[in-house]
Amino acid sequence: MCIAVGAVIAGVALLVVAQHAISSDNAWLELSRYLPFLVLLLPSLAAGVASFWLGRVWVAASAVNLVLLLTLGMGLQWHTRGGGAEPVRLMTYNVKIFDAEHQRDRVQSLALEVARYDPDILVMQDAYGWVNARGDPALPSGPVFGLAHVHAVGQYVVASRFDLQGCGPGPARVPGEIDPYVLCLVDVRGVALRLVTTHFQTPRDGLNAARREGLDGADDWQGNYALRLAQARALARDLAGSRGPLVVAGDLNAVESSPVIQTLLGIGLRDAFSSAGRGYGYTHGHSLRPRHDFLRIDHVLVSPEIGVMDSFVGQSDASEHRPVIADLVLRR
Repeated sequence: MCIAVGAVIAGVALLVVAQHAISSDNAWLELSRYLPFLVLLLPSLAAGVASFWLGRVWVAASAVNLVLLLTLGMGLQWHTRGGGAEPVRLMTYNVKIFDAEHQRDRVQSLALEVARYDPDILVMQDAYGWVNARGDPALPSGPVFGLAHVHAVGQYVVASRFDLQGCGPGPARVPGEIDPYVLCLVDVRGVALRLVTTHFQTPRDGLNAARREGLDGADDWQGNYALRLAQARALARDLAGSRGPLVVAGDLNAVESSPVIQTLLGIGLRDAFSSAGRGYGYTHGHSLRPRHDFLRIDHVLVSPEIGVMDSFVGQSDASEHRPVIADLVLRR
């Protein structure tokens, strides 16, 4: 029993530390970041129970291992809500609205979800074939969910209470990349905010190949991860050295400890939920077989000129992704 308990404690602790301390683009370490937390939590709980028959040292080691997993390993954040200036509420939402003309009930669910949080700025991904809340076909040219200023291209919709200027797509420089990102200037009460929304390559095909084929699926997974990392690096090059307030929001399909997100944090951005959120903030997983969220892959990243008063995730009813909401303070 000592060997089994020790193996679980050491294995879980080493993996958690490696996931957060090793920044190299190792594809297999990256694969482990997509594991449902129950894969590590259940053995850790079992080891904790077994440790009571092994003595106080083992109980203490099991307790430390569980705390490490529940906090660092699972991404727990706990911040008090800030105060001060009037915030701007931004919401990013992968709406998964394919073939929406046949999913008008889903559009109504999305409308209710957006109304629940009443954002000043809304960015949506996977909005191909979008219909607006009235059920009209095609991409919106007028108000979307009550937000008057709209820019829509490809899979992206940007809607805002504030004036949008100079919106346009980013350059597609990564082989295999479609609709790389959209950049808009938003006039927020006299402050020019640069707003980027993007959707990085889904890991679904690579994960399925690794799960079903094991080592035979290694090439598929490595190629999948390499494309996502290349997208992050290309976007970071485009944005590096930019001045003034900047927000990057969207479905980045990677957790914060991933080199994909770390590449963007490396140009001075920070994650809004990690700065002001409470809890785990998971946005994806409830549509998968476990039926619970276990990944925080949708992000709002902000530059140093922007304060974060609060950040949280929405409900899971309307889409395969929960939205991320951030209350931001733009400093003049």
